[in-house]
Amino acid sequence: MEYKKTYNAKQLKTPHGNLIIEGPISSDKLSGYEFHQDLVAFRPPEQQHQALIGIADLPEGRIIIARDLHTIVGYVTFLYPDPLERWSEGKMEDLIELGAIEVIPKFRGCSVGKNLLIVSMMDDAMEDYITITTEYYWHWDLKGTKLNVWDYRKVMEKMMNAGGLEWYATDDPEICSHPANCLMARIGKRVGVESIQKFDRLRFMNRFMY
Repeated sequence: MEYKKTYNAKQLKTPHGNLIIEGPISSDKLSGYEFHQDLVAFRPPEQQHQALIGIADLPEGRIIIARDLHTIVGYVTFLYPDPLERWSEGKMEDLIELGAIEVIPKFRGCSVGKNLLIVSMMDDAMEDYITITTEYYWHWDLKGTKLNVWDYRKVMEKMMNAGGLEWYATDDPEICSHPANCLMARIGKRVGVESIQKFDRLRFMNRFMY
């Protein structure tokens, strides 16, 4: 599969100043930017910055960032699913996962996440992919946002919808372990029937086990 990545950018006006939303960006560019100290959702900021630089170098890896001048204040990652997850079992070259999305508290509520997804999907190459995201309530910042599980889920769904991702049913045990967890996906316009059928089989792997 040919891994095309076409850079796109837009400016987002917020009450705290204008941000640039851009990507997919190269590892060199990522290395040159500061990484905000409040980006702590997944690991310490320095480690997460290095992890993003690593993803940007992968053939299929895509990093879209929100930056305030030279400081990254938000990002979204796309890459192949973790080898330990069921989504990698089909060994599909045209299935990528929105692995992480994070925005610092200062810019939350400013449509940054939504715009990160809009810019992500501006790249025509995304029409060749099935893009999935698995949402687990234990990853959500319920404490920081003071939202309950269901309100947070609504916010997440609305944000994902901005990138064209929709809710899909699955029998994945981890997703089924709590009703707020969910699978969302966007099927690109050029994805073939065979890939869609493969994705359906991955979604329901337990149906023949009874």
